[in-house]
Amino acid sequence: MGVKQVLFKLLGPLGRWLVQRRLRSTLGIDLHDLHIERNIVYGRGGGSDLKLDLAMPKQGDGPFGAVVLIAGGAWQYYAWPGLMEGILELLATRGYVTIEPHYRVIPAGKFPAPVEDCKAAVRWLRANAGRYRIDPDRVAALGPSSGGHLASMLGLTEPADGFEGQGGHPEQSSKVQAVVDLYGIVDMTDYPWRERKEKGLLVPFLGATFAENPDLYRKASPVEYVRPGAPPFLIIHGDADITVPPGQSRRLAERLEAVKASVQLIIVPGAGHGWGPPRLAETIDQVSAFLAAHLKPGATG
Repeated sequence: MGVKQVLFKLLGPLGRWLVQRRLRSTLGIDLHDLHIERNIVYGRGGGSDLKLDLAMPKQGDGPFGAVVLIAGGAWQYYAWPGLMEGILELLATRGYVTIEPHYRVIPAGKFPAPVEDCKAAVRWLRANAGRYRIDPDRVAALGPSSGGHLASMLGLTEPADGFEGQGGHPEQSSKVQAVVDLYGIVDMTDYPWRERKEKGLLVPFLGATFAENPDLYRKASPVEYVRPGAPPFLIIHGDADITVPPGQSRRLAERLEAVKASVQLIIVPGAGHGWGPPRLAETIDQVSAFLAAHLKPGATG
């Protein structure tokens, strides 16, 4: 168990409560305005139930746009659960039905299991569009770090790529109409980053070294699936990020531009792998403007 996982366990419910209380106060979140459900079973993976949390506006007839919020954590754990819960609530406050799927993590969740689980969550969303007043044609994926990897895979892969899995609701599409990639891992072949991260990050997730299976590294890389018809992307990355090089985001943006997809790349000066106030408020505004442009009624996608 890594240091971060140990800290999360030590903080426990108290730490989450403190983070959530501060976030709600800072962002003006009023829980009385929201309908929240937790631990909804959305599918099956590896012989176990897959669950998600959901938040949505309590008022309004909809149909609402929807956001699939995907946690980071190196595909090994769910990083900063209090912060993610605050973002879940914030997006619902902004008028979206927002879900956070709990996907399989390492060791049970080696690639491509997390991709399959997130696709199952999108299909569940569409299968339940009537119940939750969702517009099934207005769905976005959003995630930081490894969650950005999964969000990008949702945006760029198609059924023929072989990641649909057996999680449930096969009659529904797993396609998303917009992607927010926050400093995500999008190129597993990136050298020399790949060599530095191979033992502790990539081999546990992929099950092989690059020398043993270079095709697997390409198969797990969102940049390899960029093609005409890709959805709009908002990509935000710190230029001082030493965990995931910003060059990966630049490469993804260049490939999206090459196929004439809509892409907005924002490089944050001096920022590392994630950031807090005051930059966080600006990032929230940028994400909100992007989602409004693509998910609100009348958006052109």
